[in-house]
Amino acid sequence: MKNNYVLLNNVEHADLKVVEQYSCEAGDGAAAVMTFPTEFENIQREYPILLRKNPEDDTFQAVAILGLQKGESLFLAEGENSPANGWTGNYVPAMVARGPFIIGFQEGSENNDNAQPMVFVDLEHPRLSRTRGTPLFKEFGGNSAYLEHISGVLRIIHQGAEVARAMFSALDEVGLIEPVSINVDLKNGDKHQLSGYYTVSEERLNALSGETLHALNAAGYLRGVFLMIASLGNIEHLVARKNQRL
Repeated sequence: MKNNYVLLNNVEHADLKVVEQYSCEAGDGAAAVMTFPTEFENIQREYPILLRKNPEDDTFQAVAILGLQKGESLFLAEGENSPANGWTGNYVPAMVARGPFIIGFQEGSENNDNAQPMVFVDLEHPRLSRTRGTPLFKEFGGNSAYLEHISGVLRIIHQGAEVARAMFSALDEVGLIEPVSINVDLKNGDKHQLSGYYTVSEERLNALSGETLHALNAAGYLRGVFLMIASLGNIEHLVARKNQRL
């Protein structure tokens, strides 16, 4: 599906609506989505947080694990008693919740230090409609409560991306990041492996000097480290969700 991002405005898009329904058809079926330190507090309550390398520049990115197989989100609803929005988790990861919207800059302003981030919308996105769904704008042009919510979601992504780059670089610099493979056995005998990921080494973390720990804490990174480690307990919940579907 080709994207067609344009700057959102209340004149051309006055009657634009979003169908608040998560589904595979709407592109929400990923087994892993990028996540950010700015939402780790919410993510770690339900989803395992792992790291992977960005193939473009070899930097680390955090991802929330949503499924055990490619193209499988275990948080998309199945059956008649499903939630209205189709998502069975209490918190929807920002990269899923954003739907057809992204933060961007007007053409030619990307390298301007004073450039303000703007909301862009993908006019080809399957959840957009002119006839049904939640309006983006009020009758006389103000932002709807839904669009205000989306603006907050986009801030989580925009600000979190900047924090993540510095944070994971610092963790890598002190040797805390290590590769990990997670083997999963299901009740029907099937086996799955989460491979190609990285995590924070608790052993190396415990061996860090007080000075290094203080520096990580002063930078605001240490809490994120603990949240990442704590989130790995959610792998058991993923397996339970998968077993329920077998």
